[in-house]
Amino acid sequence: MKKDEKEAGILLREVLRAAAKRNNTEALLLSGGLDTSILAVLSNDENKSKKALTVVLDGTHAPDLDYAKKVAQKFHYEHHLIRITESEALGEIPMVIRAVRSFDPALPNDLVIYAALKEAKKLGIKSVMTGDGADELFAGYSYMHELSHEELKTYITALSKTMWFSSNKLGAFLGVEIKQPYCDRAIVDFALEMDPGLKIKEKNRRRYGKLLLRKAFEAELGEVAWREKDPIEFGSGTTKLRDVIRRDISDTEFERKKREYGMEFMNKEHLFFYEIYKTVVGEIPRPEGKEKNICPLCKAELPEDRFHCGICGFSYPLGRWRKGFYQQRKTLKP
Repeated sequence: MKKDEKEAGILLREVLRAAAKRNNTEALLLSGGLDTSILAVLSNDENKSKKALTVVLDGTHAPDLDYAKKVAQKFHYEHHLIRITESEALGEIPMVIRAVRSFDPALPNDLVIYAALKEAKKLGIKSVMTGDGADELFAGYSYMHELSHEELKTYITALSKTMWFSSNKLGAFLGVEIKQPYCDRAIVDFALEMDPGLKIKEKNRRRYGKLLLRKAFEAELGEVAWREKDPIEFGSGTTKLRDVIRRDISDTEFERKKREYGMEFMNKEHLFFYEIYKTVVGEIPRPEGKEKNICPLCKAELPEDRFHCGICGFSYPLGRWRKGFYQQRKTLKP
């Protein structure tokens, strides 16, 4: 898609507005980050009392809070702020693990989504919109910024075929329908066709991903359009749970249990989540048949063309993908 920035931005707004309309819901999971704030702009209808849900861990510095409040107020949302205590959050972890059937170290992110969807169900909300897919399709992750334009285009194309989100599992578990406008076929096609140079650029001596999204909605969102990408756990404050978990597991116990389970856990939280997984889910499913890709950490089956294990969260480094990319390109040359 060879278009200049202004023309591409206008087209993106049109395509995304139509996608948001096709994926309309009763409520929006609003973090106050770029992706969900754009959806707040596009799915807003002042003639209805649309709801926005934001989760923060009580007693923490949660950057999402101020941004989400501003966005909800500006675009006339009925804002539901869900404050969860440390003990409540820790108490919900087994249910989150049961729902996603994983002990991925990123579970504090899933906990936030679970708390929001649980509140939605309590409020009688049957469908919720999320910002899933924007980072994957528009280069929101910092590790993507080191890729060349050719690599980025190939990588995002491959990622678009395998990306999945825990919000789908959590929604199914709680009986709340999840809709994801950024995963709409029209948006996926737009993202795959657009010039990679419009996804990542430097501005004010800083490198930004999702550049076209930021530019296209800067007029409505102001500073929010240039908010840095942070994992959900940082924005909500649930990253504090990691410190709580680490304090309860000594270094000696951590090393002993790694030997006992025969698994090289990434950190103490990983071990903590695994022990809950064993209780609420059971044993790690083993691959059937010999010709299977195996996760080097938990030994579960690693689906073909995936570099991330959905059971334990293990990911191969980007360098491994890049090596395969250049080997394949060399093979394809005449």
